[in-house]
Order: sequence, then structure tokens, then C-alpha cells
Amino acid sequence: MRKAEIAFVDDKAGKPVGIQRHVGRRPILAFGNSDGDYQMLEWTTAGAGKRLGLILHHDDKAREYAYDRDSHIGRLDKGLDDAESNGWVLVSMKRDWSQVFPPSSEPQK
Repeated sequence: MRKAEIAFVDDKAGKPVGIQRHVGRRPILAFGNSDGDYQMLEWTTAGAGKRLGLILHHDDKAREYAYDRDSHIGRLDKGLDDAESNGWVLVSMKRDWSQVFPPSSEPQK
């Protein structure tokens, strides 16, 4: 039964709370794209056994919206600084993706 109140905020420290509440266990893989996912990545990769944390760096403003350290939304700063020392894989949208969106199936006008 759900009550008419906020149980947790699904961002930053609230992400692990939400995952535990809804899934019931620590994941073995976490994929984030902002510092709002930092605690989820920490919690996931701190578990026993093989774990994987990935951060998608939105750094391709030509093909998609770019944001990182100085963005007013979707800030990725601490995650960029700590990815290597935490063993998280940093995926660059610009460098690692040959295609961001599928070709349009709509007829050209």
C-alpha cells in the first residue's frame, strides 16, 4: 500500500534507497550519466563479487545535448573526477558511439 507522502527522492543518495525498495537487492551493474547517479554507482560497485559501473559522458553537442562540469542541468563533475579511481568505465558519446539516433524512417520533405 502506498501512502500519500514522498518515501524518498530518486536522485543522488535516494537512488540506492529506491533500488533497494523496489528491486530488493544491490545490482551488479549501474549505468549513470550525471552526478545524480554517483551514489548509485558507489553502492553498486561496493558490493561483493564482480561489479560494473559505467558513466555515459554526454559530450557530443553536434549529435545530442552535451553537458558536464559547467552545465546548469545534468551536471557531471565529481563522476568525471572519480571514475578512474572507482573503477567505473567512462563512455564518451562523441568518441565511443558511431551513431546516436537511428536514421529517420520518415520521408524527406
